[in-house]
Amino acid sequence: MTATFVRHPAVAGRFYPRDPEALRQEVRTYLSQTPHQTPLHALGCIVPHAGYMYSGHVAGAVFAELKIPQLCLVMCPNHTGVGRPLAIMSEGDWETPLGNVSIDAAFASALKQRCPLLQEDSTAHRSEHAAEVELPFLQTRQPDLKFVPIALGTGQFEALAQLGDAIADVIAAHGSPVLIVASSDMNHYESDAITRVKDQSAIEPILALDARALYDAVTQQHISMCGFGPAVAMLTAAKKLGASSAELVKYATSGDISGDRDAVVGYAGIVIR
Repeated sequence: MTATFVRHPAVAGRFYPRDPEALRQEVRTYLSQTPHQTPLHALGCIVPHAGYMYSGHVAGAVFAELKIPQLCLVMCPNHTGVGRPLAIMSEGDWETPLGNVSIDAAFASALKQRCPLLQEDSTAHRSEHAAEVELPFLQTRQPDLKFVPIALGTGQFEALAQLGDAIADVIAAHGSPVLIVASSDMNHYESDAITRVKDQSAIEPILALDARALYDAVTQQHISMCGFGPAVAMLTAAKKLGASSAELVKYATSGDISGDRDAVVGYAGIVIR
């Protein structure tokens, strides 16, 4: 009997509390900002992945609105540059201070079979924070959570669209709800005023469910949205699965917290239904 591979936290104690009780309390605080209502069934969402003190309130506003299914696909950018361009992990557990989350091996295997561009690669995930920081929110909202992580280090539209098409097909065949989480911050390290204008140019095509227009806006207007790849793939999949609307739940910049308006990062929380 082989031991289960466990991916240990890379940023616990830095991006979010390492202590389980402190983390649970902080996550619940961010989730409680949204007025209680009937949770929404969603196909996908875009949530930020900075340190919780900066962007946790935006991520929490999104996750509080949603009915989180037992299976989530979490796509993130590859900030480290390590590993394959489309890197998936299809077995093992991810450890967080709130407990381990198992990877859904069957779903991951089906996805690899449908999309040959995806390659098995745990090294791309080892030090990457952008999927990890979403897990405590998802665990808190769904105690029986399983997930599949994908880190994207490519900016090629065709590859991202192929991945989105494959995700839609595998979800359609799965038979149970799957939430596609695109982990992304928005524009980086320009003034608050410039960042808000650039981010609006990226948010508009997302709200129009137009993956190609998002890609064109980001690349042509030099918007440093780190997770545009996950967002493009998510939008492609959601549209194919019948998405008809998108809602900007919350927008903020790091300047709203730090008070520094000279060099900020933008954060958008968006729900796709």
